[in-house]
Amino acid sequence: MVLNCRHVWDYISGYLDNTLDASTRAHVEEHLAHCEICSAILDSTRNILILTADDRVFELPLGYSERLHARLTEAMLNVPPPEKDTDP
Repeated sequence: MVLNCRHVWDYISGYLDNTLDASTRAHVEEHLAHCEICSAILDSTRNILILTADDRVFELPLGYSERLHARLTEAMLNVPPPEKDTDP
């Protein structure tokens, strides 16, 4: 069984939950050993699960949302418009 990245992405949840059969798990691990992209997706998914399971609440500094929105608006206004195709 040869897995491509799309197959591995379908198995990420089962891999993390340890619900894959031994053969499939071994094939996923073999792919992960050689594929940086899939390894990064696995790490990112694992981090998201850890963060969403964390019940701590962090208080944002006063005015943070307003400053963030202002910076995003400024950045969006400074993006040049896409070039138009001038060919007839």
